[in-house]
Amino acid sequence: MQKQRGIGLVSSIIVIIFLVVFIALGIYLVRLDNIVRDRFEGQRWDIPAKVYARPLEIYAQSDVSRQDILDELKLLNYQSSDNYHKPGTFNSNNSQVFIHTRGFDFGDNSDPERVIEVNFVQDKISTIRTTQPSSTGILRLEPMLIGGIYPQHNEDRVLVKLDKVPQPLIDALIATEDRNFYKHFGISIRGTARALMSNVTGGKRQGGSTLTQQLVKNFYLSPEKTYKRKANEALMALLLELHYNKNEILEAYLNEVNLGQNGNYSVNGYGLASQFYFGQPLGELNTAQLAFLVGLVNGPSYYNPWKNPERATERRDVVLHNMLVMGKLTQEQYETEKARPLGVMNKPGVTAVRFPDFMDIVRRQLKQEYQENDLTNQGLRIFTTLDPVAQTRIQNSFENTVNQLVKRNPKQLTGLQGAVVVSHPENGEIIAAIGSTANFTGFNRVVDAKRQVGSLLKPVIYMQALQSGRYNWASPIQDTSIVIKGVGEKDWIPKNYSGTEHGLTTLQTALANSYNLSAVRLGWEAGIPTFTNNLRRLGVQSDIPNYPSALLGAVNLSPLEVLGIYQNFATGGFNYPTRTIRSVVDANGQLLQRYSLQVQNTIDPATAYLINYGLQKVMSSGTGRAGFNSFPNLGLAGKSGTTNDARDSWFAGYSGNYLTVVWLGEDNNKPIGLTGSSGALPVWINVMKQLKNTPNNIPQPNDVQWQWIDSTQNLLSAQGCAGAMYIPMLTNTIPRQATACGLSHYQLESSMPQESYVDEFGNPIPPTPSDQHQSGDAIENFIRESESPKPAEQPKPQVISRGGYTIGSTN
Repeated sequence: MQKQRGIGLVSSIIVIIFLVVFIALGIYLVRLDNIVRDRFEGQRWDIPAKVYARPLEIYAQSDVSRQDILDELKLLNYQSSDNYHKPGTFNSNNSQVFIHTRGFDFGDNSDPERVIEVNFVQDKISTIRTTQPSSTGILRLEPMLIGGIYPQHNEDRVLVKLDKVPQPLIDALIATEDRNFYKHFGISIRGTARALMSNVTGGKRQGGSTLTQQLVKNFYLSPEKTYKRKANEALMALLLELHYNKNEILEAYLNEVNLGQNGNYSVNGYGLASQFYFGQPLGELNTAQLAFLVGLVNGPSYYNPWKNPERATERRDVVLHNMLVMGKLTQEQYETEKARPLGVMNKPGVTAVRFPDFMDIVRRQLKQEYQENDLTNQGLRIFTTLDPVAQTRIQNSFENTVNQLVKRNPKQLTGLQGAVVVSHPENGEIIAAIGSTANFTGFNRVVDAKRQVGSLLKPVIYMQALQSGRYNWASPIQDTSIVIKGVGEKDWIPKNYSGTEHGLTTLQTALANSYNLSAVRLGWEAGIPTFTNNLRRLGVQSDIPNYPSALLGAVNLSPLEVLGIYQNFATGGFNYPTRTIRSVVDANGQLLQRYSLQVQNTIDPATAYLINYGLQKVMSSGTGRAGFNSFPNLGLAGKSGTTNDARDSWFAGYSGNYLTVVWLGEDNNKPIGLTGSSGALPVWINVMKQLKNTPNNIPQPNDVQWQWIDSTQNLLSAQGCAGAMYIPMLTNTIPRQATACGLSHYQLESSMPQESYVDEFGNPIPPTPSDQHQSGDAIENFIRESESPKPAEQPKPQVISRGGYTIGSTN
């Protein structure tokens, strides 16, 4: 009896233990089941924000050339093909380009896959035909992917839907990794037993995993190799198969599997791997290329095609043979695919950042408006203003020109650096940005290199002088030595860059030749606070020192800030904030934000017109002459800048549709021996040669008139009179007196045919009231001068006080 009780007690304990284990296992399985379902049914992946360039727009009569289209297709990795039957292919001859586009979803609208026939006459688009017409008449190539903003765990992927995956990829994967995928319930008993036996006996490690187990291992579990993890892998694979069908599991696997490493970023999924190794979408790859991608599953590093091409080819051929064995390839197809080269790109086709300096500006703008989490895991698509063809051409031009400058003086220019930024002034869109002559290190000189800008700020001084009504471009100004005495401070004695004085000159000549002494006199007359307020009005946010040398550019600004100043001049007095982003779309295609144009009137249009003229004279007869000679018919406007000891070389200038700022210098602020004209200007010229510039022809406001003005007496004059300058003027500042030579012209006008004038750039100048036929009574509006003009009276020495400083003649 005692024995039976003992047996009963043991049996009870065993039952209890069994129940406890069963309950514990059930709880554990429920916990695992929750993990499986929560992750699989929720947001499976952190999808980095993808950043795109602008799409190339193609329409009749646009200025897009045949070479522009071919260069864009090259950047998009389109393949030349005789029949262009597949998306991502094209065919070209001298007068036609046929393109089979891939189509693209922009979120708020979608472009279908289509074939486009583009016809050219004298390298201009004449006609376009397409299989899928556009309601707007504008056809677009898909925008180029230029980078991403990645999660903290540094994964990247391009999601693909199973119905978009080529069947040969699925055939190759199943034939190589899991031939019983559609038959098992998540685990392979034979494979698992074989792997356990090999691991226990110390033999060669084997996986024995099904595709479902591989997905679980990568999707849910840590990489540690323990029996507990292996047990969890098997249990979770069974649970995954219990809840989801094979196609759902296969699609998740295709997007999860690791297929390589791109620097700090892992390449996950076949969608991204296709771009990484071949630079093409998955649907455009041939069977051999797809087999190569499948072969990488066994070891992306071991089969790296750039480091181990022979090993990678052998593995690809194994996959092709598996397809042959499984009946997915005929013998003839197998031989054809095996004979193909690997076909991978010379270097990875997808990098963390394609154009790092531009991307850095994009990231900075985004971080002001979005949370970091939204940028790194919500799958946002950011469409930018970048023109990748222009960026590539400008980058090559920039590097070549800088290299030429270094070769001329290799001992002094050991660490020459630079920056270039280009925008469309009419909307503020930045189309190209380069912040280094070498690889990107995180220091973006377009934004971060705040250096003294020298004479680039002189137009702001002349703007104030012209706006005051006391000056015009023919007004005389002294360019002679001066001293500014500060209370308790060292005297400041500015000098011209040449070290010489130029005596009495005109405002036009002073700006064109960048005379320092003239600029200081003008700026000091208006005062430092006025100068500072004008800079603020033009968009400068950086600190502006409150001392006189600020008038000569002793202000630290970045190239991007300089671009912002000059956009006011290039638009005729309007400020469009610089921007790099056009729109942001979420993962579901919903438009989150569209960056519309914002404009502010910062300069009176009449004054802006006068400043534009002055900057044109800088190009035609001043420090920018080399630029004018390169583009004589565009009416370019610009200004050079050189700082003390030639530590910084600047040039900022614009055509009708492009504004470019260039800076050259060394990061350690050593002298480089280059002025704005000898350093930055050659770079600027070669950059502008990469662009399709239109003439700079700002409309003439009604309150501006062109007049002949005597440059010594600042009186009305006439064509042919000594010292006469034909300049634009504010109407309310036109003199009411004329020189003797000028007055005789007005007296004769009533009997002479009206003359028509064009400016030096060939633009017609509309007649002004003083150009019309004058009646005898109208002459009474002018005070007759003596028969011979009086010599210009030399200004008397002046002493002017401004803010605790005193300015006066040095003699």
